[in-house]
Amino acid sequence: MADYSVVLLPGDGTGPEVINQARKILDLINEKTSIGFNYETIECGGKYFLETGKEWEEGSFERCKNADSILLGAIGWPGAIRKNGDLAGGEVVLGLRSGLDLYANVRPIKLFEGVQHKIHGKYRTVWDSKNVDMCILRENTEGLYYGALQRSRARSLGEDFFESPELDFPGLSGEIAWDPRPISENGSRRIVSKAFEIASKRNGAPNDKKKSVTCVDKSNVARGCQLFRRIFDEESKKYSNISTNYAYIDAFTMWLIRNPEEFDVVVTSNMFGDIATDLGSVLQGGMGMAASGNIGDSNALFEPVHGSSPKYAGKNMVNPIATINSLQMMLKWLGDTKNSKELVRISDIVHNAVSDQIKGRKVVTYDLGGNATTSEVGDDLVKRLKVLLD
Repeated sequence: MADYSVVLLPGDGTGPEVINQARKILDLINEKTSIGFNYETIECGGKYFLETGKEWEEGSFERCKNADSILLGAIGWPGAIRKNGDLAGGEVVLGLRSGLDLYANVRPIKLFEGVQHKIHGKYRTVWDSKNVDMCILRENTEGLYYGALQRSRARSLGEDFFESPELDFPGLSGEIAWDPRPISENGSRRIVSKAFEIASKRNGAPNDKKKSVTCVDKSNVARGCQLFRRIFDEESKKYSNISTNYAYIDAFTMWLIRNPEEFDVVVTSNMFGDIATDLGSVLQGGMGMAASGNIGDSNALFEPVHGSSPKYAGKNMVNPIATINSLQMMLKWLGDTKNSKELVRISDIVHNAVSDQIKGRKVVTYDLGGNATTSEVGDDLVKRLKVLLD
């Protein structure tokens, strides 16, 4: 019997191509180590919706809930829109985030040595790799996306969800569309606590090696942010060995790019985190390098954040490293939660294999200045891992 069960959700566009590379590594772990993975694949997403009228087959949510972990490719397909205007596929990714209460979106932003950045049409090294190593935590279940999350959750669980009542907006005329932005005390407290927990295990900011957590909000304007900052201040008192900083989201986007070496762990609300982390991917070489984990108290879903890229689907050219990095995060999370030193060891080996491959720059995709295919990158990583796992 396998030690761990994993649900693979390939999804749309290039999702199946990058998930295939992760599957190769899971197969190799099964072959070369004492760890056994039993994985099943569930077809899902916008294209599946257009073909079947469903975003995934009945019972898929429960199968994901009962698995040890979930690895997602990408969601989104042109023309796949539900009658209410929601993106078809939201029942999968948003439904799982809300339905499984995956409240912490964890986005490591680390620059591997050898990655070059495309600026003004030319590839060049802009940042010393040692100066980019932070982790941004985004609250994942409330905030501005609350309505979409709850609609998707209701569809996943077969429940009814009633939209908020219409409100009057004095001074506005014509058609008005609006979204609630609820930020709760409990929701804020648990994401802030998670941020300090992660900071306690890291090596600090690159510039001074001091452990710190930065609260990013807009508390000079928004009431929800004022609550978020107050909870941040309360929680910070429990961690006297970790320093605290503050930034408004607009200023933070400038400091993030200008002075990345000053940041260790950053915590923020849902939409602010969504925007800031995509900007942060520039620091690590683009979206093809950006991994993420959606983590709750009992379940977790890991995914690259580059989207489905329909125009590249089937061309075998997109960078699978974001998916491999997400797989590495999954292995580390499983090792920590299941108390498996072997899984933690394997996750470190996967990280080292990715680092060595990028440093060599012989087998990288177009976004990193190379010409390797998706599958060639995956095969090269498997070749490296075979040696490291022997």
